[in-house]
Amino acid sequence: MAALAASALLIHLVLIQPNHPDALTWGALRRMPLELPVLLLGCLALGGRALPQLASVALTGMVVVKLADFAVFTAFGRGFDPLADMHLLPAGVHLLKGSAGVAGAVLAGAALVVALAGLLALLFVALRVWARAGAGLTAPARLAAGAAALVFALLSAAEIRTALNGWKGWNPPGDAFTSRLAAEHLRDFGRSRAALAEFRTAAGADPWRDRDGVLAQLEGRDVILVFVESYGRAAFDNPLYADRHRATLAEGAEALAGVGLEARSGWLTSPVIGGQSWLAHGTLASGLEVNDQTRYRAMLASPRHSLFSLAAGAGYATAAIAPAIVMPWPEAEALGFQSVLAAADLGYAGQPFNWVTMPDQYTLSAFDRLVPREAPLMAEIALISSHAPWTPVAQMIPWEEVGDGRVFDAQAAQGPTPREVWADPDRIRDHYARAQDYAVRAVLSWAALPREDAPLLIVLGDHQAAGFVSEVGGRDVPIHLIGPPEVLALFDDWGWSPGLMPEAALAPWPMRAFRDRFLDATSGGAP
Repeated sequence: MAALAASALLIHLVLIQPNHPDALTWGALRRMPLELPVLLLGCLALGGRALPQLASVALTGMVVVKLADFAVFTAFGRGFDPLADMHLLPAGVHLLKGSAGVAGAVLAGAALVVALAGLLALLFVALRVWARAGAGLTAPARLAAGAAALVFALLSAAEIRTALNGWKGWNPPGDAFTSRLAAEHLRDFGRSRAALAEFRTAAGADPWRDRDGVLAQLEGRDVILVFVESYGRAAFDNPLYADRHRATLAEGAEALAGVGLEARSGWLTSPVIGGQSWLAHGTLASGLEVNDQTRYRAMLASPRHSLFSLAAGAGYATAAIAPAIVMPWPEAEALGFQSVLAAADLGYAGQPFNWVTMPDQYTLSAFDRLVPREAPLMAEIALISSHAPWTPVAQMIPWEEVGDGRVFDAQAAQGPTPREVWADPDRIRDHYARAQDYAVRAVLSWAALPREDAPLLIVLGDHQAAGFVSEVGGRDVPIHLIGPPEVLALFDDWGWSPGLMPEAALAPWPMRAFRDRFLDATSGGAP
């Protein structure tokens, strides 16, 4: 009896093993895995060695999957995708060698292999104990055990279907977490394969793969792409936001004209709404529709050239300025960025604005100070002051006072808490309007700073805010081209509106279309 109990406990612990650091709690021990009676009663009913062998291999494999998920969730805040994340394995080995030495890395790898082999053996022995116990049962008892195992197998299937498909049927007691995780990974693997195949085909047919003269029409002029968080068409169409926004654009246009710059404006249709900004970034860079995480990972794993990798091939230095990135970002290299300035690299010494690590004015100032101009530059700046929760709202200060950011401390300590703001929908919209206005005002003020050689500046929204905030249907976002008149002349045949206010009737482009049309307008050589 003690052997049966110990065996059941081992299998129980393996089944409830978490795959996410947030689930590593004492509460996890209260989980009732529906697979446990399936395995134990199944062994009683069937006896023999086949089920213990198969089940022990499957359980050990799921331990590996959970460990991989746990590691990737800890480092990057997402689960493990074998198609897109296999490059992390050599990177992890390299990191381990750097911290523990070659001998330490070898020992760690050997210890992991030995531990998994030992677990496989223990699981087989544990399941074999139950199978041998079943050999002593009468035929009716074994039949009853098999029937009960079947019932729990059906309950497991119901729980998995409920979780994966949003099925509204009966929600069984307990959960089949390990089986469900296996089903999720199999489903996601299939989706990733399909998306990767599609993206590989697109990469093979990429007209820019072997094109000469990329960006040649720009004659080495810097190109700065600025994403303004949650900047959507609602800023123009919703009366709650339109008057303030149009006044800010008019003021910005006057400042730009004062330094000899002009603007063209249009609409793009973002692949997302309300969040997941990186999908919009990936869509614009790759020229492919990247509207979910599976397609994003497939895009990263494919040989498709991004706007930034093409620029690098044309002799441009490429950089990403990402104040929202607070963890390692291995995807940056696949997107074509040669250097990354994340939150910790930007030198901000002030207080954060709740989730927002630093105000946009500081980010733009740090970009000017920290990014070298030794070669033509293609950079992406992802601003975040207009990201929820929109409190406190930053305010503009003179550019010469920005310094290391401590001047913003007083602003960061002002205003209501997110809980207070989000208790009132009208207050949410008011704070969103002011935060968005600050972000756009910061970009236009920065664009109008005197420069010896003004860059081509591309300012656009990543997506509309959530529907209850924007109150405007659709996924359109504004885009503004800002630069010297002779540079903007390259885009005259686009039909975009002069100035910073795109005409309401102007047809939007899919965001994925921007890469190729921009390259067509700025490159030389034959297609």
